[in-house]
Amino acid sequence: MARKPARMWKHIKGPAYTRKEYISGVPNPKIVIFDMGDPNGDFPVNVHLVAKESVQIRHNALEAARVAANQYLMEHLGRSGYHLKIRVYPHHVLREHKMAVGAGADRISKGMRMAFGKPVGTAARVKSGQIVMTARVPKDRIEIAKTALKRAGMKLPTPVRIIVEENGRVVEGLPQA
Repeated sequence: MARKPARMWKHIKGPAYTRKEYISGVPNPKIVIFDMGDPNGDFPVNVHLVAKESVQIRHNALEAARVAANQYLMEHLGRSGYHLKIRVYPHHVLREHKMAVGAGADRISKGMRMAFGKPVGTAARVKSGQIVMTARVPKDRIEIAKTALKRAGMKLPTPVRIIVEENGRVVEGLPQA
């Protein structure tokens, strides 16, 4: 995995680098499960976790958020009491110039000014206002879902807001005009 801190991958710079068929050595994303709980259950309330800023979310941050939300929901609602869906996928390949990392990097990084870098991971490019994950729950379990998504939002590199939607109609969470 990347040795650089996560804040170095946070900002979106340049076009997306996604053509994995032309890139050798791209590591597999840590997040592999995108639907948890009961996907066929009849849950009238959708609780969405929405990103407030445009950002790149690394695959390990997505996995950490998924684990945090799923663990809380499983603990309070059981396996068949909810449906959690991750709505973004880490397509963008992250590259790192390995030579220019660590203490004293300023002295050795004079050469290869425009170094392309080797793939070190993947990230999901998320736009401002885009839904990152959704929890579907029964009407009387909204607070549990909001808490679970709040915990998941703390693992992400962007401020988030939670929107509650009931029968296709937003109930709470949008800013007042």
